[in-house]
Amino acid sequence: MRIGMWIVIAFGISAILLNAAQERIRLIGVHDPITPVTARFLHRNLQEAARGGDRLVLIEMDTPGGLDSAMREIVKDVLASPVPVVVYVAPSGARAASAGAIIALAADVIAMAPGTNIGAAHPVSLGGTTDKTMESKVLNDAEAYAEGIAHQRGRDEALARRMVRDSISLSAEKALDGHLIDLIARDRNDLLQQLEGRTYSRNGREYVLSLKGAGVVASGMGAIEKILNAISNPNVAYILMVLGMVGLYFELSNPGVILPGAIGGISLILAFFAFQTLPVNYAGVLLILLGLILFIAEIKIVSHGMLTIAGMAAMLLGSLMLFESSDPYLHISWSVILVTVLATAAFFTVVVSKALSVHRRRPTTGREGLVGEVGVAETGISPEGKVFVRGEYWDARSDEPIAAGSRIEVLEVEGMLLKVKKTAQE
Repeated sequence: MRIGMWIVIAFGISAILLNAAQERIRLIGVHDPITPVTARFLHRNLQEAARGGDRLVLIEMDTPGGLDSAMREIVKDVLASPVPVVVYVAPSGARAASAGAIIALAADVIAMAPGTNIGAAHPVSLGGTTDKTMESKVLNDAEAYAEGIAHQRGRDEALARRMVRDSISLSAEKALDGHLIDLIARDRNDLLQQLEGRTYSRNGREYVLSLKGAGVVASGMGAIEKILNAISNPNVAYILMVLGMVGLYFELSNPGVILPGAIGGISLILAFFAFQTLPVNYAGVLLILLGLILFIAEIKIVSHGMLTIAGMAAMLLGSLMLFESSDPYLHISWSVILVTVLATAAFFTVVVSKALSVHRRRPTTGREGLVGEVGVAETGISPEGKVFVRGEYWDARSDEPIAAGSRIEVLEVEGMLLKVKKTAQE
């Protein structure tokens, strides 16, 4: 018993020592636009790196930029991180543009691969045009923000200001010559070799990077973060919104089907989450909703296709206006817009109209199905008698005398008695 206990204790101590010995370099990849999901992902990793005593957080970056609010959250986390942070713009052909450039400025060390570029950090108006005064305020704020970060990290403040005000973009070589970045590395191994023994400054104190014996461990997004990141794509958010609207309409027009309503509700919730991460123009949302209403009106009003054309025009304009930004990664693809508009128009004009025509069709079974049926008077009806309708004999009555053998038409069903009249032919 004692031997077993000592074995368990030995294993526990070994595991603790092994875990302590396996110090690591946390590798994080940022290869998409900067969104709140990206900010959440980096915040989690920086906290885990601090708790786990990681020697370094290495962010490999290739981004066109992103949202200002998400960028500022990331910058605050990077500046507050007790673990040194290195931003490596790689591989060759990658870029750290706009928000990515400001995040890179906040790192303890900036490295770039040959053939990469950094800069173009001029703020973009997201959500419509602004007046000159507001544009000047936004520009001055962004310029001061970049200058403050560059000053704190000991980088060239003039170049940082020009990246914002003049939207300049620098190659790796020019950024190194201008003291905006710290080194150029061919690949990750070359970077780690150059970082070994390198000093960096924090709050006026110098520290030395010691990376020997530390293994590089990649940390990717979790399942939830991957889903949230995927739906933050403007194309996906747009499709989810349209799918949600169509699903809810189908459920409200056909209560009890359940599945379309459930799918529509989930799609709309996901779309609204995505809208929090994107520069949404709600005039575009209203135009898309108007387009759907016009499609529905076409089914119930004879307009000879005019309402369908108007609905397609409203939906097309709303789709183009939905995400208003000059950044191409915040635009909806033309192919996605055209396919979605045509598919939605076809759904309402064909599928929904067929479903409504079935609902409007006269019943063919039960008591309602007997009304309007034609049969034969088996006996004289004055005012009551027998008739033969749809293969069965019925008691019948009539407000007018009907001779035996005459053709009759059912007017009403009163319990087990039919009210009939002579047909027009008779």
